[in-house]
Amino acid sequence: MAASIDTFESYASRLGAVLRDTDWNAITPLADAMMACWKDRRQLFLAGNGGSAGNANHLANDFLYPVSKVIGSGIRAHALSANAATLTCLANDEGYDKVFAAQLAVLANPRDLLVVFSGSGNSPNILAVLEEARKMSVESFAILGFDGGKALALADHAIHFPVDDMQISEDLQMIVCNMVLQHLYTRRHEVAVRPEAE
Repeated sequence: MAASIDTFESYASRLGAVLRDTDWNAITPLADAMMACWKDRRQLFLAGNGGSAGNANHLANDFLYPVSKVIGSGIRAHALSANAATLTCLANDEGYDKVFAAQLAVLANPRDLLVVFSGSGNSPNILAVLEEARKMSVESFAILGFDGGKALALADHAIHFPVDDMQISEDLQMIVCNMVLQHLYTRRHEVAVRPEAE
């Protein structure tokens, strides 16, 4: 049986409706925070579960190098979902809800930046890392779907798409960050390259 395009058209229509109806001024604070983080050589931490973890890993790459395409000039970006040894160690010894918060507690400094990705906004490890960020004076952003969950109030800044679809929620995480990435790329001349990287 051949695939029907009805499902494809429905998906495209629903995603398109969100893109059309969103007030994109909502992502300006994220773009500004990332630009300041970049200029000041602070660190960017990214976290998510499942497909959102894949997005975090992908975007750590994009903000490290493609944001400028100059070696030594990218954002100091880290995906907290990337190291399988670290994740399984912490999950085994401390519990899965601590796998991101425990890393942030070691790696982050005050005024670093945390961006979390979550469809539901209720994953215990996402809530825990947001709480840790607050304790450490790490500025936090959450890109959320569905009703936003508990992360909506816990993050310093929330970018919320009230869509009841996990795949569209995860697409929107990438779309938001790709918009920010392209904006930052247009401003790459504002960021000094370290002399040893020239």
